[in-house]
Amino acid sequence: MAKRDSTAQTSGDVPIIGKRIVLHGQALGGPNIVLPACNLPSLPRRIFLLSPANATGIRAQTLLSSNSRSELAQRLRGTGAPLQEVFSFMSTLYFRGKLTYARRFSNPPAGLPGILIITPSRGLMLPESTVMLAEMVDISLVRVSHTSPDFRDPLERDARLLSEQVGPSAEFVLLGSIATLKYVEPLLGIFGTRLVFPCDFVGRGNMSRGSLLLRCCRENRELKYTPVAHALLHGSRPRKLTKLRKNR
Repeated sequence: MAKRDSTAQTSGDVPIIGKRIVLHGQALGGPNIVLPACNLPSLPRRIFLLSPANATGIRAQTLLSSNSRSELAQRLRGTGAPLQEVFSFMSTLYFRGKLTYARRFSNPPAGLPGILIITPSRGLMLPESTVMLAEMVDISLVRVSHTSPDFRDPLERDARLLSEQVGPSAEFVLLGSIATLKYVEPLLGIFGTRLVFPCDFVGRGNMSRGSLLLRCCRENRELKYTPVAHALLHGSRPRKLTKLRKNR
């Protein structure tokens, strides 16, 4: 069995980093100066977990087809492409909205990623992870279900490692469906009440959620979150978003 490195470890695509900070020299301000207390509230530490794009949809089939001549398809066959770019192509509104929103509001603990993507067969992956065509084809063949070991086992493995590194204080924001057990059951058993989701997702479809997330980014407005364990999973459909006026 290989020995563990206490300073840096990785599991799959989840970086596990530990570090120690040692201060040397005289304290800031000198021994005779009393610094004023800072009463600014600290922002909660949050890591965003993004559900995957539909790797079996029409756009996905077009991209992964051997007949595809798009620039992205050619890169997948060659040197590979970032997972975030591939999924954004497959889901131009919903996944793009989740990724843009998570980039804007993620606030992870030091040394840990702010965004991780749930994949059908590779557990949690960084958005920047390079994927090849063969890997994306393999991802498209695995059913996203809490009853599928090919999906659930890698996800639970990476979630446990992440939970151990983060500790009890940070939250994990699930940007994905909670109406079924496919994400909820594996993640809830590990993160417990630390697993939260946007309250405004209830009653909305994927397209509406994507539009909402992009609008929040434009307005610099973060949504409110509630623990998945205490959530109302089904609710009445909210009113449609009003169209934004263009600046003249």
